[in-house]
Amino acid sequence: PPQHSKYKRAVKMMQGMRPGIILLREGTDTSQGRAQLISNINACQVIADAVRTTLGPRGMDKLVADGRRVTISNDGATIMKLLEVEHPAAKTLVDISMSQDAEVGDGTTSVVLLAVEVLKQMKPFVEEGVHPQIIIRNIRSASALAVQKVKDLAVEFDINTEEGAGMLLKTASTALNSKLIATHQDLFAPMIVDAVKSLSADADGLDDLRGMIGIKKIPGGDVRSSFLVKGVAFKKTFSYAGFEQMTKKFSNPKILLLNVELELKNEKENAEVRIEDPEQYQSIVDAEWQVIYDKLDNCVACGANIVLSKLPIGDLATQYFADRGLFCAGRVEDGDIKRVAMATGATVQTSTNGIFEGVLGTCGDFEEKQVGDERFNLFTGCPNSLTSTMVLRGGSEQFIAESERSIHDALMVVKQSLKSRSVVAGGGAVEIEVARHLREHALSIEGKGQLIVNAFAKALEIVPRQLCDNAGFDSNDILSSLRRKHTQDEDGKWYGVDIEKGGIVDTFTAGIWEPSDNKSNSLASAAEAAGVILSIDETVINPRSQDPGAATGMMGGAPAGGMGQKSLSNMMGGAMDQVNAAKGGSRSGNLGNGVSYLKGRGGG
Repeated sequence: PPQHSKYKRAVKMMQGMRPGIILLREGTDTSQGRAQLISNINACQVIADAVRTTLGPRGMDKLVADGRRVTISNDGATIMKLLEVEHPAAKTLVDISMSQDAEVGDGTTSVVLLAVEVLKQMKPFVEEGVHPQIIIRNIRSASALAVQKVKDLAVEFDINTEEGAGMLLKTASTALNSKLIATHQDLFAPMIVDAVKSLSADADGLDDLRGMIGIKKIPGGDVRSSFLVKGVAFKKTFSYAGFEQMTKKFSNPKILLLNVELELKNEKENAEVRIEDPEQYQSIVDAEWQVIYDKLDNCVACGANIVLSKLPIGDLATQYFADRGLFCAGRVEDGDIKRVAMATGATVQTSTNGIFEGVLGTCGDFEEKQVGDERFNLFTGCPNSLTSTMVLRGGSEQFIAESERSIHDALMVVKQSLKSRSVVAGGGAVEIEVARHLREHALSIEGKGQLIVNAFAKALEIVPRQLCDNAGFDSNDILSSLRRKHTQDEDGKWYGVDIEKGGIVDTFTAGIWEPSDNKSNSLASAAEAAGVILSIDETVINPRSQDPGAATGMMGGAPAGGMGQKSLSNMMGGAMDQVNAAKGGSRSGNLGNGVSYLKGRGGG
């Protein structure tokens, strides 16, 4: 009967149903598929918008306040670090920016813009259903061709010639062009080149650049009061009574470095000493004094004129050394002690016993000198000329901090130039030339690969385009002129953006040079980052077990962070809304639920 068949169908349907299997913790958010991939690309574009305007000599600065301190910078790596990016895929951009900063020092903004522009050019292919692996494979091949083209374009030089020294000076000036101290590059560029060239005398000197070159910051005074010490300089340490009586100037002194505490130490409170006569207590006190006096006598007996220690040198020792015409300083920072050891040839001692002349160092001159409101100990004329110290002056702490970051970038650029001994022209010339080469190569590729390589070539043009936009020029006109010059003129390969006049110029002749490794590393890192992000097809976000409201907060889109990041998050969210509005909603795909751009902003 019909009723019976209906019953059997219902039983079969019930048998076919399976109970739901829960594998993930409640509140876990998972997003997958094409929409998730496009969502990740959109998130990366928002991050790029935060640093886009900092590129080039006319780039703007960003002010980032975290509640405790204010940072003003246009250094891409610094800004990316301070933004506290929370989006899991967008963190890849932070990583490549940090990698570029550690490896090359400069180009941290360029590498982020290149990676994001590659993703932006690939988004239409993703939307049209091209498999991500095909896109990634062609990106890698295009990247390899681009890196090889940069190597072919690179111009080698010999640093021992006058022309080579001029090239180092130009690379340092180019690195400082986009920094806060760009107007003072005539002062800082020679200082930077001198400091790095002194390191190149040793085979391993360039590898320990941060340890060998000290940067000291003294607020106050004019920025042009900054100077370079061919040797070691460090700020006067905490001192006791008797310090002013010490000799503050020596010629050819003998220097003793210690990791020993020269203070009178009482016996530990839990030490047990049994005496039969109260007068015997005096012998215990005398023994404690004798310990410190033996240490001080050993320091004087070895013939040292200057005694430096990582650990405290007390008031007794300070007066003792002052009476005998010695100079001493305790609590010297570890980095300064190491630089003094390298410069003077001294060996750090962990005991005052058995000190002999071979462990003492020497230098041409030692002097305690007033610099602004601070007093500095200067060691110059050192036998080992590898180490140097740059003393930076400036009106505000933020200015000096940004100056230090700028100096570090320029030091790394000159170091990279010395290592690679080859340079390329800046100003977007290399990117346009590599893009032209890739377009020509794309004509020999059949199938989808041709379109992907062409899109990669177009992505490279973001660097000259952004340089124009940041300087207030018409990027379409200038890019058209550059493409025509590079395609039609045999000598046009070094033409880039003329920031001064708003046209195009031979940037190699103009002296805008960068280390070839800088460009190679940027292109390779950007392609790798784009490949990593395109290879992600699912994001799983687990709620924090310590936070009871994490599940509801993440799923509902409520703010997960504190008030400290609220304004920054709103700024980033506003950037996303503005871009979407400006492009008429051209971006497709939304961030998955629970995926936030920054701390303090939920997804949804």
